Amino acid sequence: MLGTDSPHPITTPGPGGYRQGVEDSRCARGRPVAPRYTASFTCFCKVAASPDASPIAAMALSWKERVFMALLGTATASGLTVLVLILVEATNILLPADTKFGIVLDAGSSHTSLFVYQWPADKEKDTGLVSQALACQVEGPGISSYTSDPTQAGESLKGCLEEALALIPENQYRGTPLFLGATAGMRLLSQKNSSQAGDILAAVSGVLGQSPLDFWGAEVLAGQDEGAFAWITINYVLGRLVKYSSGEWIQPAEGTLVGALDMGGASTQISFLPRGPILDESTRATLRLYGTDYSIYTHSYLCFGRDQMLNRLLAALVQSSPGALLRHPCYLSGFQTTLPLASLYESPCVHMAAQLGLTQNLTVEGTGNPGACLAAIRELFNFSSCEGSGDCAFNGVYQPPVQGQFYAFSNFYYTFHFLNLTSRQPLRTVNATIWEFCQRPWRLVEDSYPGQERWLRDYCASSLYILTLLEAFGFSEETWANIEFQKQAGGTEIGWTLGYMLNLTGMIPAEAPAQWRAQSYGVWVAGVVFVVLTLTAILGAAAVQLLWVQD
Repeated sequence: MLGTDSPHPITTPGPGGYRQGVEDSRCARGRPVAPRYTASFTCFCKVAASPDASPIAAMALSWKERVFMALLGTATASGLTVLVLILVEATNILLPADTKFGIVLDAGSSHTSLFVYQWPADKEKDTGLVSQALACQVEGPGISSYTSDPTQAGESLKGCLEEALALIPENQYRGTPLFLGATAGMRLLSQKNSSQAGDILAAVSGVLGQSPLDFWGAEVLAGQDEGAFAWITINYVLGRLVKYSSGEWIQPAEGTLVGALDMGGASTQISFLPRGPILDESTRATLRLYGTDYSIYTHSYLCFGRDQMLNRLLAALVQSSPGALLRHPCYLSGFQTTLPLASLYESPCVHMAAQLGLTQNLTVEGTGNPGACLAAIRELFNFSSCEGSGDCAFNGVYQPPVQGQFYAFSNFYYTFHFLNLTSRQPLRTVNATIWEFCQRPWRLVEDSYPGQERWLRDYCASSLYILTLLEAFGFSEETWANIEFQKQAGGTEIGWTLGYMLNLTGMIPAEAPAQWRAQSYGVWVAGVVFVVLTLTAILGAAAVQLLWVQD
C-alpha cells in the first residue's frame, strides 16, 4: 500500500530506468506531476538500471541515435556504390591527339607570305589533317629584290616570325618545322646572278636559323614542285583527297579531282590528272597522300608570270618600234608615263635583240586597241612548235589534253575579279567585257577606281594574256565552263604552301593518342548522384552529432 505517512515509500521501477515514488526529501529533485489517486505528489528520478531490468528497455535508442546511425549507413552504402562505379564501370577511351604545328614561307617574286599550319599528331594514313592557323604578309617586296642589301631580306621576315611564335606553345618550338621556299623570282635571280641569290638565301637562313623552331632550310623551289603542291592544296581544301563522312575519314572517288592553274609574278603552272598515261616523265609528279598514290601532270612556265609577261611585252614593242616615244596598244587611250629603258632588261626573261640607248628614258602612250594588243601578246608564244601535235601546248612543251574541272587562282583570280568575271560567265561574255574595258578612256577608268592607279594600266594586257594562255592550254568554248576563278577554298588561301606542308607531314612520325579510363554518361550521372548523397549523409550525421553534444 502506498501511504503518505511512510518514511521510506515503496518504489517500483518505472519505464526507461525511472522509479516512481511519493514525494519525500530524497525525491525532491524529480518533476512533480498531478496525483491520480492520492493527494500526494509523484516524481521521477533517473537511476541506474537494475540487473533485473528488461534487456529491451536497456538497448532502446533515442531518436538522435537512430538518425545518426541511419545517416552513417547511408553514407557508407553510397560511398561503396561510387567506388564500385569507378572501378567496375570504367572503360578505356582515346584522348584527343596533341596538335602539331608547321610554318612555311612563300618567298614569291613580288612579296613574301608566312603561313602557320596545324594538324592532329596521330594523322590519317600517314598524312596530316592540316588546317591553316595564321597567314601573315611580310612587309616589303620579294626577297629577290634585296640584291644590294641581302641582310634586309632576312630582317624583313622578323615581324611575321614573331607573330607565328606568339601563336605556337613554347614547349612545341623544337618540334615545329620551319621552311622557306623561294619561287620564280629567285629562280630568275639564280640564272642572272647565282652569287647574289646565294647571299640572299644565306641572309634569310641566318635569321630563320636563329629562331627556336626546327629550321628545315631555305631553298629555291623547283617549278614542278610548286605546281604539284598547288594541286595538292586545291584538292585537299575541296575535300577531294580525304573527307569526313559517317564518323570516319574516307577518300572520294578519283573522278572528283580538279586541276590547278596558278600564276605568280614570274611563272605560271598547270597541274591536273590526265585521262590517259603521261608520256613525258619530266612532267610527271608522283605523290602519296592518305594511303593513295597519285600520278599527275604538272609543268611550270618560267617568264610567263604576269609581271614578266608585261616586261616582255613592253620590250618586244620597244624593239619593234625603237624611238623615244612608244604607242602601247594595251594601255588605255589617254594614259602616258615615262620610264627608264634600262629597267626593261634587268630580267633574264627579256632578251635584247639590238643595242639600244639604255641610258635614255622612254615615253609610253596608250592607244586602247585590244586587237593590236592581242596580236602583240600572241607573239610572246611559240605556237608553231606544237603544230600537228595533239599533246603539246606551246613552246614545244608536252601536255596531255585537259580534262575535268579546274581552279584558277592567284593572278588568274585577281585580274578577272577586277573585271567581275569570276561568276562562270560564258567565254563570249568574258571576251566582250575585256574588249569593252580595253577601249575605255584612261581618265574615265582612273576616276572610277580611285587609289588603284598602280594596277589599272595593266588590266587590259593581263586579261587578254590570260585568255591567250588558257587557249594555249587547250580550253575552248565548250570547256571554258570547267574553270572556276577563286582566291580561297574552304576559307583557306590557295597556293603551294599548304600542299607542301601536307606532303611534309608524311615525313614527321605520328604520335598515338593517349588512353584514359572514363565512364559512360549514364554511369557518370549516377556516380555524381551517389557522391552528393554520400556528402549529404556525412554532413547530416555531423550535424546530429553536434546537436547531441550541445544537448
